[in-house]
Amino acid sequence: MLPVLIWTLVSLSLADNLDTAYPELEHYRTIYVQENGPRLSVVTEQSKVVSRRGGNATLPCKFHRDEFPSNPKLRIKWTKLTSDYLKEVDVFVAMGFHKRSYGRFHGRVYLQNSAPNDASLVITELTLEDYGRYKCEVIDALEDGTGIVTLDLQGIVYPYFPRLGRYNFNFFDAERACHEQDSVVASFDQLYEAWRGGLDWCNAGWLSDGSVQYPITTPREPCGGKNTVPGVRNYGLRDKEKNRYDVFCFTSNYRGRFYYLIHPSKLTYDEAIAACQKDGAQIAKVGQMYAAWKLLGYDRCDAGWLADGSVRYPISRPRRRCSPTEAAVRFNGFPDKKHKLYGVYCFKGHN
Repeated sequence: MLPVLIWTLVSLSLADNLDTAYPELEHYRTIYVQENGPRLSVVTEQSKVVSRRGGNATLPCKFHRDEFPSNPKLRIKWTKLTSDYLKEVDVFVAMGFHKRSYGRFHGRVYLQNSAPNDASLVITELTLEDYGRYKCEVIDALEDGTGIVTLDLQGIVYPYFPRLGRYNFNFFDAERACHEQDSVVASFDQLYEAWRGGLDWCNAGWLSDGSVQYPITTPREPCGGKNTVPGVRNYGLRDKEKNRYDVFCFTSNYRGRFYYLIHPSKLTYDEAIAACQKDGAQIAKVGQMYAAWKLLGYDRCDAGWLADGSVRYPISRPRRRCSPTEAAVRFNGFPDKKHKLYGVYCFKGHN
């Protein structure tokens, strides 16, 4: 052990002498070894793109590489994030001349290809289900980069409950109910925007991520307390099978004509269905009435049957005897379907 100790002391002494004799070496004692930085980066110029059902949307994504020419095996992959972020749904993959679209996106998506570094995705014939967050991933050998873009749709959120009454939907019942009314279960972001626009509803409803929430603009005792602040009240994630609530549905523009059928007499529910069919249409759905009211300013003071057996009428211009205090879709409940007390709203679709 003694020779090692002597060498250590000599080494330390030499180091001290070098520092004293050549102070400029201080600058070179620490050597940083750094690998080349990433040669690939991905940029999304917009974090959100807004469109409408039936329209098209371009989700921006560009990549930058430090070395050219580009790798012919460079891979571009687009996926859609589910509302609960638990998985990703494949949308589109491209590598060289090989391209593939998946599932319900098949035949509706392609790359914009406006430049050699353009990975932007074009989605055509937008559906309500297309709303959400998309991930653009560019993979070049061992390197990859990603970007996130949100696709938003113009539309409206509305609360919904069935003939049985409130708090009767588990999550899967809620999904079916919204779909049957030409809608989908709303996301939290959509409900939040609706709350900012004045939506006030005291009954809790399912959202697409499996949470249960409700929007309050005017705090009051039965709705969390009158001394609380306005906001979206959150019950958190609930059991999708066992727990039962209402639901918040979302719908957007449609291709077709929503209208009140002029008829010489009031109708039962079955007569209402037949009258629309005779006019070359179908009895309208709740989502279609909300979309016509919110997006087209539809206004009619006549109560009419809808497909779910409810009776409603849309008022865009508040006036005496027709929703005097607010613009709203007025709800007359779920009457006995044999009552001949109401007209009917019809919908005639366009391809």
